[in-house]
Amino acid sequence: MTVAATIAGAIAVLADFARWFLWFGAFGRDDREGNANPLALIAVIVAIIVLPIAAILIQLAISRAREFLADEGGAYISGKPLALASALAKLEKAVSFVPMADANPATAHLFIVNPFGGGQGLGSWFVNLFRTHPPTEERIARLQALVMRVR
Repeated sequence: MTVAATIAGAIAVLADFARWFLWFGAFGRDDREGNANPLALIAVIVAIIVLPIAAILIQLAISRAREFLADEGGAYISGKPLALASALAKLEKAVSFVPMADANPATAHLFIVNPFGGGQGLGSWFVNLFRTHPPTEERIARLQALVMRVR
């Protein structure tokens, strides 16, 4: 996660540079006429918008991959991947009955399952891009697939 945070930070710095260059007009001007190059301006504006989003998506993808690795590691340590899958299913079911109404969305990534209930299904690929944790159903399926390798 440190590497992911560093990459995201570097991308954010690039976006900041682009914003400041645009603000102070450091590039994109034709010296002969003094007019701004519209293509360069569009490229900078797109970079200012797209680069931070890309940084966030990279961080979230790494977080989801690490969650799968944590599940797999727990299955190997315990030797009981089906028990871990059952525990995840129970947590998901409990949260669907009693969602945490007073939880802060900024701390949702700290929970094992989505503390707000609902919206944790596989859903669309676009929604899955912005999750810190993979869908519980997918985690359970991967744990169930580990049964033969762990034994």
